[in-house]
Amino acid sequence: MNAEKRDRLATILISSGAIFAGILVILFLLYLIVEGLPQLSWHFLTSASDSFSTNGGIRDQLFNSFYLVVITLIISIPLSLGAAIYLSEYAKDNVFTRALRLAIEVLSSLPSVVIGLFGYLIFVVNFKMGFSILAGALALTILNIPLLTTNAEQALRQIPYLQRQAGLGLGMTKWRVTKDIVIPAAFPSILTGVILASGRIFGEAAALIFTSGQSSIAVSYSNWNPFDPTSFLNLMRPAETLAVNIWKLNTEGLVPNAQAISSGAVAVLILTILVFNICARLFSAYISKKLGK
Repeated sequence: MNAEKRDRLATILISSGAIFAGILVILFLLYLIVEGLPQLSWHFLTSASDSFSTNGGIRDQLFNSFYLVVITLIISIPLSLGAAIYLSEYAKDNVFTRALRLAIEVLSSLPSVVIGLFGYLIFVVNFKMGFSILAGALALTILNIPLLTTNAEQALRQIPYLQRQAGLGLGMTKWRVTKDIVIPAAFPSILTGVILASGRIFGEAAALIFTSGQSSIAVSYSNWNPFDPTSFLNLMRPAETLAVNIWKLNTEGLVPNAQAISSGAVAVLILTILVFNICARLFSAYISKKLGK
C-alpha cells in the first residue's frame, strides 16, 4: 500500500470515528431533550418544588443555579484574570512559576466531588458557613479558577508582542500597556471563556451536594434585603440547584412523578447549557468578523 492510499485510509478511519462519536452524542442529547419536553410548561418553570405533590416545579432550583453562576463569576473572574495577567505579562520562567502552572494543571484535573468534600470541610464546617450559596460559590470558584486562568492566559498571549512594544515605545508603563492595550484586545476571547465556564458551573452537582446543600428554604422574591434569612438574595441560605435536584430525584425522590420532573429538569439543564455554548460561539464569530479575522 503506497503512501497516498495509507493517507486516504487514515483519513477515512479518523473521519468515521469522529462522525460516529458525534452522532452518539447528538442522539443522547436529543433523547434527553425529547423525553423532558412534554413536562415543560410555564407552571413547571415558575412553581416551587413539592416533596409530596405532583404539582411541583423547579422555580427555586432554576433561580439558585443562575444565582450561583453569578456569585461564582464575581469571585473567580478577578482572581483568574489576575493570575493570568501575572503569568502572561510579568512572570519569569523560574521554579515558582513552574510550580504555579503545575498546581493549576493538577487543580484542573481534580474530580469535582473531591473539591466538594474539601469545600465541606473548610467552608461549611471550619468557617461555619453551613450549607449555603456562599459555600457553594467558593467551592465552584476553586473548580473554575484553573479553566478561567488558562483561557485568559492563552487569550493574552495571542496578542502580538509588537502591540506591547508600540505602547512601551510611546512611554507607557508596563501596567498601562497591559491595562489599555493587551486586556482590551484579548477581552473577546476572555469573555467567550467566561460564558463557556458559566455553562460548566450551571451543570455542576457533585461539588454543590456537600456545600450549597440538598434543600431550599421558602424564600420571598419580593424581599430584596440580602441580610434577611427569607430573602432570595441571602448568601447564607441553603440552595438546592437544578443539577442537585436531578440527582436527588433519581436517588431519593418521594414524589409520585419524580421521573417526569427529573426528565423535565434535565431538558431545562441541557437547553440552558446549549444556550451558553451557542452564545459563546456566536459572540466569538461576531467579534472575529468585526475585527476582520
